[in-house]
Amino acid sequence: MLSANLNTYLVISLFMLILGLYGMLQHRSFIGMLISIELMLSGAGLNFMAFNRFLAPDPAIGQIFTLFIMGIAAAEAAIAVSIIFAVYRRYYTADPADVHDLRH
Repeated sequence: MLSANLNTYLVISLFMLILGLYGMLQHRSFIGMLISIELMLSGAGLNFMAFNRFLAPDPAIGQIFTLFIMGIAAAEAAIAVSIIFAVYRRYYTADPADVHDLRH
């Protein structure tokens, strides 16, 4: 069984960041890119919670940062989904490569 130390959490967080970055580069749809961004933000939140658990003298600091990241992720998701809907209504596609000119 894995021991719960800081390195374990940092490796998992790094894996989430790399997977999110890979998803951003490989997905050809706006929804896939949005999910990849959420995965990267979750990795950042895991980093804050790991450092909070093992190194912080005040246990509330990492939790506050993680709640802030969760709020940013929720706002980003709401705005991105509304933009995706607007682009889909205009161009009838969710593929970013098909959206060339946004100034119609």
